[in-house]
Amino acid sequence: MTVPVLRTRLPAVGTTVFTQMSQLALEHGAVNLGQGFPDFGCDPKLIDLVNEAMRAGHNQYPFMTGVPALREAIAAKVEALYGHAYHPGSEITVTSGASQAIMTAILCSVHPGDEVIVIEPAYDCYLPAIALAGAVAVPVAMQVEQQGYSVPWDRVASAVTPRTRMIVVNTPHNPTGSIMRMADLEALAGIVAGSDILILSDEVYEHMVYDGEQHASVSRHPVLAERAFVVSSFGKTYHVTGWKVGYVAAPAPLMVEFRKVHQYNVFSVNTPMQHGIASYMQDPTPYLELPAFYQKKRDLFRDGLAASRFELLESSGTYFQCVRYGAISDLPEAEFAKWLTVEAKVAAIPVSAFYSQPTESGIVRFCFAKKDETLKKALETLSRL
Repeated sequence: MTVPVLRTRLPAVGTTVFTQMSQLALEHGAVNLGQGFPDFGCDPKLIDLVNEAMRAGHNQYPFMTGVPALREAIAAKVEALYGHAYHPGSEITVTSGASQAIMTAILCSVHPGDEVIVIEPAYDCYLPAIALAGAVAVPVAMQVEQQGYSVPWDRVASAVTPRTRMIVVNTPHNPTGSIMRMADLEALAGIVAGSDILILSDEVYEHMVYDGEQHASVSRHPVLAERAFVVSSFGKTYHVTGWKVGYVAAPAPLMVEFRKVHQYNVFSVNTPMQHGIASYMQDPTPYLELPAFYQKKRDLFRDGLAASRFELLESSGTYFQCVRYGAISDLPEAEFAKWLTVEAKVAAIPVSAFYSQPTESGIVRFCFAKKDETLKKALETLSRL
């Protein structure tokens, strides 16, 4: 039998660095602080609510747009936190995780030949989605300063051309742990005001912002909200990344086009989990207390590295900590991450993996969404390097 040869739609895509480093960690018995998911469980009450939904018969297809009670809960949360009222019927859609929301937002609005500005380092699903839409990604690199990363808005403005259709932003930012603030929203609004440029705002870490700061959701800014797809994820918020349930909020005219694609690439999302999450959201305490929960873990990890030869960068959001390692090694990032996994038995992710072109900054990323004992075990080794 001869298998036909496919002409790949994604020639630059191979096995992700997350898979590679997790496999290496498994092979060498390393503590895995690479891939971004918790090693602890969710609230048992949430599981009970999903089980109750299944027993109540919520096991068939839901509405394509999502269970009404969940969309209403999302709308109420967004308005309470960010002051923007999205209509739950026409402006919120439940998705199969944030990655599907991002892919769908790009496919529904970006056409062949359009340009999409992507701020790098960038999460790895943006560029493949742009390529599948036949568009051109225009990367703009973040500034790497002594304390950490920031967006150079003057360079973003310079990257805009008549072909620019969308700008992708991410706050809190994966992989850097930096956050946008209201001044950043103003700068972005100044770039797009009076244009037809769309915004795709990846806000999956919205409830992980520390030190008393507020999450600068694009929803807060009228000029941006009127042209934005805002994406979030219950997986990150409720420690259930494997459930793959997220959502997108957008003005009704944008959502009409979003749903045209959504209905054919997934149609709908797991019914009992939607009902369970909708019930769980009636109490805002879990997401309101999440910043304090993760800040304790961040501080434990940072304190454990304070006297080490790693140089800590800003971690104002997400559950990631980036570090410079120049005082320890002059290896390239990918090689250092492999050495760290094999020899020191702690897995990290090279930040160079989040750029479209080879970029070395001497920085790796750790994930601190782990049990305290997991973090302490890793710190025993890292603090001695």
